[in-house]
Amino acid sequence: MGKKNRNVAIVGIGQTEYSSHKEYQNQPEMINEAVRAALKDANLTLDDIDCVVHGNMELFECVHQPDLWHVLGTGAFGKPQFRITTGGTTGATIVCAADNLVASGMYDVVMAIGFEKLQEAGSTTAGITNMADALWYRHLQTGALTSAEANLTIDEFGAERARRAAIKHRIMMDKNATINPRAHRRFGLEYEQAEDLMKTSPPLVGELRLIHMCSQSDGACVMIFAAEEKAKAISSKPVWVRDHIAVHKEEMVANNYAYERPETSHHTAARKLFARNGITDPVEYFDVFEMYDPSTWWGMDWIREFLLLEGDAHIRMVENGDLNIDGKLPLNPSGGVTSSNPIGATAMARVAEAALQLRGDAGPHQIKKEVRHGLASGFGGTMWTVLVMLEKDLDWQEVN
Repeated sequence: MGKKNRNVAIVGIGQTEYSSHKEYQNQPEMINEAVRAALKDANLTLDDIDCVVHGNMELFECVHQPDLWHVLGTGAFGKPQFRITTGGTTGATIVCAADNLVASGMYDVVMAIGFEKLQEAGSTTAGITNMADALWYRHLQTGALTSAEANLTIDEFGAERARRAAIKHRIMMDKNATINPRAHRRFGLEYEQAEDLMKTSPPLVGELRLIHMCSQSDGACVMIFAAEEKAKAISSKPVWVRDHIAVHKEEMVANNYAYERPETSHHTAARKLFARNGITDPVEYFDVFEMYDPSTWWGMDWIREFLLLEGDAHIRMVENGDLNIDGKLPLNPSGGVTSSNPIGATAMARVAEAALQLRGDAGPHQIKKEVRHGLASGFGGTMWTVLVMLEKDLDWQEVN
């Protein structure tokens, strides 16, 4: 994204609770719950919305062009609308698209909608295992169900340390989820259970166990974006979208592992985004990081990639509690993706939750210290990374 034509702020946020099933709602009804919440949060009506951006993983739900049916719940009838699907990054891509549409001057107020509701006919596993090239990659395509990161971490740091750090990371996420009333999985785990969980949680693939893995969730997230002049009139505490970046790596990058470990899309995104914004120490600069963590092993390794750390610094941050909700850089105060995973909304929820922290409106899982600078990520598809920077104030412009 880089330099914008005009500043854009998040002025409204609405989320449903995330759960395994929502039998009492169909898709438009579930979306409408979040739409109403976002409009109420922004003190707006549908008449104030210039454009709607809508997205989910329709491949997983077996409903073609769902945005047409969902007009009943989105309120998009008679308005310009864009439909976006980019895999697990869908929610973050929607955020970037909405921000771009406002920053460009095309629209003043844009409502972004991300959701997933799989219980009627959806099958994430079926969708993932049939989307890869049947000749070249299908036999390896397992989506997020992989032990690759676990194997690499164990090779680098030893089995005992790696496994203990991974389970501590997972318990930390559950502790955050337990105080988030919207989170799907809230087990009430304690650190004293680490030894038992490492032994008794059902194995999935290699070192990956069920406790490490995200679930499938139903739910919707809606965000409203506005240009600076309107944002200041609409909201007493707008959250500014400073910058965002998307980086892609082809899935066959896996072949490179036979020679050397390539730079990940996460590291590339962080390196470029921070460089152009003058961020030299992301751990010191950011006050909260809502990271897309589809499994504990991936999440733990990605701390190093996103924060541009070296050696075992990321492991030490987990071990020392630096990423706890009351730590140096709180990671996923919401509980993250291992706690709630409404696929089309998952990456958007990362941005929404970071924005709520900046506003001081996160509720029971609000960080106690002041939160001024936020970071949020999305991941999915073929090594597709989105990274978003949020600011409480506009004073960062004076530095750039």
